[in-house]
Amino acid sequence: MSKQTVTRFAPSPTGYLHIGGARTALFNWLYAKANGGKMLLRIEDTDRARSTTEAMDALIDGLNWLGLDWDGDPISQFSRVERHQEVVQTLLDSGNAYKCYASQEELEDMRDLARQEKRSPRYDGRWRDRDPSEAPDGVSPVIRLKTPLTGETIIDDMVQGQVSFPNEDLDDLILLRSDGTPTYMLAVVVDDHDMGVTDIIRGDDHLTNAARQVNIYDALGWDVPKMAHIPLIYGPDGAKLSKRHGATGAEVYRAMGYLPDALRNYLVRLGWSHGDQEFFTTEELCEVFSTKGMGKSPSRFDFTKLENINSHYIRDAKNEDLVNAIHSILPEVENGNWYLDRWNDQRRAQFVTLMPALKERAKTLLDLLSGAKFLFDDLPVSIEEKALSVLDKDNGEARSMLATLLPVLERIDTWSLEVIETTVRAFIADNDLKMGKVMQPIRVSATGTTSAPGVFEIMHVLGKQECLSRIGAQTV
Repeated sequence: MSKQTVTRFAPSPTGYLHIGGARTALFNWLYAKANGGKMLLRIEDTDRARSTTEAMDALIDGLNWLGLDWDGDPISQFSRVERHQEVVQTLLDSGNAYKCYASQEELEDMRDLARQEKRSPRYDGRWRDRDPSEAPDGVSPVIRLKTPLTGETIIDDMVQGQVSFPNEDLDDLILLRSDGTPTYMLAVVVDDHDMGVTDIIRGDDHLTNAARQVNIYDALGWDVPKMAHIPLIYGPDGAKLSKRHGATGAEVYRAMGYLPDALRNYLVRLGWSHGDQEFFTTEELCEVFSTKGMGKSPSRFDFTKLENINSHYIRDAKNEDLVNAIHSILPEVENGNWYLDRWNDQRRAQFVTLMPALKERAKTLLDLLSGAKFLFDDLPVSIEEKALSVLDKDNGEARSMLATLLPVLERIDTWSLEVIETTVRAFIADNDLKMGKVMQPIRVSATGTTSAPGVFEIMHVLGKQECLSRIGAQTV
C-alpha cells in the first residue's frame, strides 16, 4: 500500500507572503489535492530577529486570503531544536559526523587559498579523521557531516530530470553550530522526515541544497522524498523578482485590487500548463494538476496579463461579492477611510446595482471603486477640472440645457431605467439636440467626471431626488 501524499510549505516569516512563495504554496497545495493527500505548514523561524508575531500573522493572512489552507497546526522549526540536536548525536555515534575545531582564521585562510587557485571555497576536512584528543581546550566545535569524498550525488527531480553533483564539490557541511543551534540544512531534513513529507516542491534555487540534504538522508538511513524544483519567477526585465520590481507581497496585490481567484489562476500558469487552457476553476486544478505540466524555464511576471485575468474574474463574479471584496480592502487602499466614513446600507445597495455597468471595463477592484466614487460624494458634488469645461464652454450652454431638462425629469412618476432613457431621448429629439450635448453634461453634473458609466444607469442608481439635486446644482 502506497503512502499518502504529504507536501509542505515551509516559509521563513519575513513579514509578508512573497509572490514566489505564494506560487510555491499553491503548487504544493494543488499537488496534495490532486493526489488525495495533505499539505502541512512549517514556519522556518530559527532566525529569531526576523521571526516576530507580526511577521507570522502577515504570512498566515496572505495564505488565508489566497484560499490556501493546510492540515493540522503550523509547525515551528525553532521549537524542534532538541530533536535536531538528538539526530546529530545519532550521526556522531554512527561515525557519519564529526566535531570540527577549525578557527575562523583557518577558515579564512582556506577561502583565500581557494580564491588564489580560482576555485570555489570549501572546507578541506582537516578535522574529519583527527583524533578527538587533539581538540584544543576551551573551544566549542561545530558538528560537520562526513560527506562522501568520491562519486556523485544524484537527484531524480520530477521537473529538472536527473541532476548529478560530483561529491568532491560538496564539502563537509555544518550540522550544528558551535552554540548548539542547528543549521538550515539539517533542520529541513529532520523536519521533513518527522512530518512524513513524501514530496517536496520548491524553487530551483534549492537544487544544490537538495544534493547536500540527500547526503544527510543517506547518512541517517532515511528515505528521500520525491523532489520537484521549479524555476523562479523573474521580473519583466528578466531579473529575479525583487522589491525593485514593485509588488512582491501577496498583501500588496490584495490592496491593488486583485481577486484571490485571479491571482491563483495567474500564478499557477507561471511555470505550469495544461494544454492551451488559460482559465481554471479550483475544482479543475485539483483534478488535473501534476508535475508533468511544469516547465524548466523561468517565467516572467506580466502585470498586463494579470490584469486581463483579473478582469475576466471580475466579469464572472457576483455583484455583491465584488462590493464585499472592495469593502474589505478599504483600510489598505489610498483614501480608503474616505469611503469607509461614507459607507452605509444605501450606498452599498447602490454600488451593487451599478456593478454590471462598472465591471465590463474594470481590470481591478480599484477601477470599480473609482467608477463608483460619485455614489459617495456629498452635495455639492466636486467637479473635476476637465469635466468643468463641459459645463462652462459656450457661455454655459450646457448649464442652460440642464435647467430646461430638469422640469422634464421632475415629471417622471416611475424612476425606472426604461422610463429615464425614454424621457431623455424624447427630450433630445424634441429639442433637436445631439446626444453628446445632453448626455455628457448630465454625466458631469451627476458624477463630477467625464468617464463614469452609462448615463441612464447613473441616473437610475442615484434615485430621483439625488439625481435631480445634483443636476439642479449645476444649472444657471
